[in-house]
Amino acid sequence: EKAAAALQNLAANSDNEVTIARAGAIPPLVALLSSATAVVKDKAAGALWSLASNSDNQVAIAKAGAIPPLVALLSSATAVVKDKAAGALWSLASNSDNKVA
Repeated sequence: EKAAAALQNLAANSDNEVTIARAGAIPPLVALLSSATAVVKDKAAGALWSLASNSDNQVAIAKAGAIPPLVALLSSATAVVKDKAAGALWSLASNSDNKVA
């Protein structure tokens, strides 16, 4: 929970986005989207939303399998988590590499 919160805070700074992704944080954050606690889901979704403002990260997040768990959060999470999941999905959808025919 604390690691996800720290990454969410760090990812809010655009200078940190690429560094966080290169450090390998995206796959663990995606895994946390399926956590048992709403707080962890909130922090993981928030961090991914922040990281997804970078186009390279958008592709990496999608390739890490984040889209299905983010979609699942839209129907099963708190309002705050739903908002962050929707924001992350919106950012991912803005990248043409994440669109399929």
